[in-house]
Amino acid sequence: MRAPLLALCLLLSAFARAQEPMSGHEHGDMSPPDTPAHDAHAHESSMRNMGMGSDDSEVRSLRDIPLMRRGSGTSWQPDRFPPSMIHAQVAGWGLMFQGLLFGGYDVQGGPRGASAPEALGWLMLMANRELPSGQLVLGVMLSPDPLTAGAHGGYPLLLQSGESYRGEPLHDRQHPHDLFMELAASYTHYFSDTWGLMLYVAPAGEPALGPVAFPHRASARFDPLAVLGHHWQDSTHISFGVVTAGLVTPLARLEVSAFNGREPDEFRYDLDLRLPDSFSARLSVNPTSRVSTQVSYGYLPSPEALHPGVPVHRFTASAMYHAPVGAHGFWATTAVFGRNVEGDEPPTNSALLESNVDLDGHHAVFGRVEYVRKTGHDLALSGILEHDTFDVGVLALGYLYQFNPWGPVKAGVGVRGALNLVPENLAALYGGRTPLGGMVYVRLAPVMRDSSGHGR
Repeated sequence: MRAPLLALCLLLSAFARAQEPMSGHEHGDMSPPDTPAHDAHAHESSMRNMGMGSDDSEVRSLRDIPLMRRGSGTSWQPDRFPPSMIHAQVAGWGLMFQGLLFGGYDVQGGPRGASAPEALGWLMLMANRELPSGQLVLGVMLSPDPLTAGAHGGYPLLLQSGESYRGEPLHDRQHPHDLFMELAASYTHYFSDTWGLMLYVAPAGEPALGPVAFPHRASARFDPLAVLGHHWQDSTHISFGVVTAGLVTPLARLEVSAFNGREPDEFRYDLDLRLPDSFSARLSVNPTSRVSTQVSYGYLPSPEALHPGVPVHRFTASAMYHAPVGAHGFWATTAVFGRNVEGDEPPTNSALLESNVDLDGHHAVFGRVEYVRKTGHDLALSGILEHDTFDVGVLALGYLYQFNPWGPVKAGVGVRGALNLVPENLAALYGGRTPLGGMVYVRLAPVMRDSSGHGR
């Protein structure tokens, strides 16, 4: 693990240098740390960085970038995002707790479907410290999935594919996430108000590849189930061994990553550490507070344990849009394109459009449209179908009712329905060309905060 150890040494060295004060003309008020002026500035900066000060104004300085711009790993989402979190200040550190938990009954129809009670989600604690010359962020994220959605290799989801269970490829099921979704530290050094360098080191984390992962996107926060294009778009969001370096400006960031590209194994409670064997690059641009875009490329030489030595070239592009609705509502939309070039197989593409609208803090509607071209081996087909390609898709719609907050937590009850689309030559396997799926569920999340910091 020489590369991660070297990166960690660089991170610690940068942190040590960050303790040295910068000249006042570089970052304005640099009052000594024990003065009231510095304390007030630190609190204001922390509140802004937690996302509580987000508005439509342009971000002109690195210090004005809200922490909530970070979606998952080092990916960016729009600045216009009322954070759902519990926040505190402790000894100069800003502490932020986030999470999202779903529990319900999942029904997927047809011969390849199944039904099961499921509980899904994630919990995250993040700590950030504003320094005279930069920002340090530490994060740990855990998932209950191994305990609550690990039976039979994962939860039922028609047309889903990726990873394996007991030596066989998973199909029509979504694999559970690992217990450790992220263990990471990042430091951004400000050379001026307009540019800096970032280093991200994670025994468990996300390389610079793809959009904000689906469990963490604002546009998917009411939908409990995974996207069908997960392994074309954001499946590397849990990688065991990641080092990322990036050039940062207030509106753009260019990153490169070295990471372990092997998919996690079936034992979901440990860290599947391996030497980094993959690399990626991503350009992210936030032209306004409401819009975030990215393009990325990754090379994974051997991602699948069942097909060692079969490389994957992955290309992704995405755009996200956030906007307020009325006095208490919020609208979030994401479009994603992903392309895999896997070994000698023909290239396969995926496309997604998802959106939700929280109308008033109580009533929310959401939807997702997907198209994915999958191979026969993706869907665990045998014989002459194994190397064919198939155009599949899904149209999902749902509704969530949210109750008034209970202290720092808000609960809701929801329903999700899906119309799946399969080609004619797969109709017999799926019991028709339009098999149905659905889920009824409850949802728990921290209270949403508006731009003034008040909960709703």
